[in-house]
Amino acid sequence: MAGKTHLAELQLAIMQVLWDREHATVSDVRETLAPHRPLAYTTVGTMLSKMEALGYVTHDSDGRVNVYRPLLHREDVSRSMVTDLVDRLFQGDVTEMMCQLLDGHDVTRDELAALKKLIRSKEKEMRDAE
Repeated sequence: MAGKTHLAELQLAIMQVLWDREHATVSDVRETLAPHRPLAYTTVGTMLSKMEALGYVTHDSDGRVNVYRPLLHREDVSRSMVTDLVDRLFQGDVTEMMCQLLDGHDVTRDELAALKKLIRSKEKEMRDAE
């Protein structure tokens, strides 16, 4: 992914369906989203068309049905959106963001151990780069 990608709420929900399924029709996306977000078929179809024009998805035709696939990678979008959040909400202060996350959520011992491991790994990476 080149540059920053910030997906709107509905775009992100659609991309999550495509990432999980690898490919889906408009009906597939609509049905997957339906329990929490009832949308008209045309709304989902229009959004997928717009997302294709933006280079987020592509489609193949299977008869009269379009089958959509993601062109963006989940990790790239996550990284871009989190970076944007840190910049906009925390003025680039990663420590403040982490404090808010740790204070605002119940963190298990396993999650805390995983965070410590990530920090140690990043410290080693920085030392090795010097």
